[in-house]
Amino acid sequence: MDMNINELSTGQLSVDDYQELLEAMKASYPGWSGSYWSLVSISKLISTFPAGQIVIKANGKVIGCALSLIVDYDRFEDNHTYKQITGNYTFSTHDPNGDVLYGIEVFIHPDYRGLRMGRRLYDARKELCEELNLKSIVFGGRIPYYFKHSEKLSPKEYIHKVKTKEIYDPVLSFQLANDFHVMKVMRGYMPEDLESKEFATLLEWDNIYYSPRVKRSFGPSGYVRLGLVQWQMRPYPGLDELFAQVEYFVDAVSGYKSDFALFPELFNGPLMAQFSHLGEAESMRAIARFTNEIRDKFLYLAIKYNVNIITGSMPSIEGEKLKNVGFLCHRNGKVDSYEKIHVTPDESKSWGMQGGSKVQSFETDAGKIGILICYDVEFPELARLLAAQGMQILFVPFLTDTQNSYMRVRCCAQARAIENECFVAISGSVGNLPNVENMDISYSQSVVFTP
Repeated sequence: MDMNINELSTGQLSVDDYQELLEAMKASYPGWSGSYWSLVSISKLISTFPAGQIVIKANGKVIGCALSLIVDYDRFEDNHTYKQITGNYTFSTHDPNGDVLYGIEVFIHPDYRGLRMGRRLYDARKELCEELNLKSIVFGGRIPYYFKHSEKLSPKEYIHKVKTKEIYDPVLSFQLANDFHVMKVMRGYMPEDLESKEFATLLEWDNIYYSPRVKRSFGPSGYVRLGLVQWQMRPYPGLDELFAQVEYFVDAVSGYKSDFALFPELFNGPLMAQFSHLGEAESMRAIARFTNEIRDKFLYLAIKYNVNIITGSMPSIEGEKLKNVGFLCHRNGKVDSYEKIHVTPDESKSWGMQGGSKVQSFETDAGKIGILICYDVEFPELARLLAAQGMQILFVPFLTDTQNSYMRVRCCAQARAIENECFVAISGSVGNLPNVENMDISYSQSVVFTP
């Protein structure tokens, strides 16, 4: 052991520290059967949560580290694996609004053990937990000497003997000495940990200075209810008949105490029938004259029936440009707008539609939401931008004519739910629409996808 330590420091880990970190880790786990931290993983951890990646250096050289994430512990509770808590090692489980600092790694180079270096790392973690006002520090701890006693002792018996100091375990003994308590024993937590026989102790340190925050949730009761309108395309003589059908659906979903009502893309297409003599492009421009009136009607219904309404989409003329837009009519009387970014080649060719440029999430009384119109959900970047803004639910109003085109929307919506750890709700139209070119048949299934 090199006892000549002139300088000792703790701080945030940087990518430049990686090679020394890897050397220290290999020395710390000489019999480890799993893989070591890669540069890609360390880089992602640092970019995801820089303050949570703590390194300790002696004479400027890395001798240990403590890596962590913030998680919403209610999502995992006490039954989870290392793979689950790290999002399959993607760290997508990190939640800045979470309540627990979850430790995913800690080690000290063996040449520097016995000098309370590990305690310094744990103290730094505790300070971070207090600074961020998190409820506790939790992690799954190895019991690497258990393999020596596994034939005679159960994990429970082994832990008891470590607590009473009848048996020394280099990891658990240290954790208990640092004020962590065992919450439970987990099996299969880290399958590659052969020394621990795949067992782990779930340990916790409570932050006595924690001040409970108002937990961010979808609504006052912690859940949200969605009403997805699967609209039937059929002829409507005029706006009054269209409004009657709209109000029927709003009334129905309100009766089930829905927080949101989602209408499909271009649900007002039947109004084009009265302008069919003008041709496809001009008939679409003709019904754009109704858009503001329809928006105002939706806002009235949102207030009347106490439900937030996502109006699907409608054509809108901005200057000389024809765009595909929609409105979020809040039940408190506020109105937000959104627009389709990527128009399909057919929309451009048949109707002369042009794409928009505005991508934004919206705060509502039932959570933060994003809205992408149909084709836009097939572009991962848009949903990623919304997720970065804190989106919890993604709504996708769409219009598809065949099962093939519907499946593109469906599969991409499922992918967006997984990629962004959010709920995705899609709603389309069904039925036949005579006398309206390019909108004569519709195929859809309205669905909610979970992460």
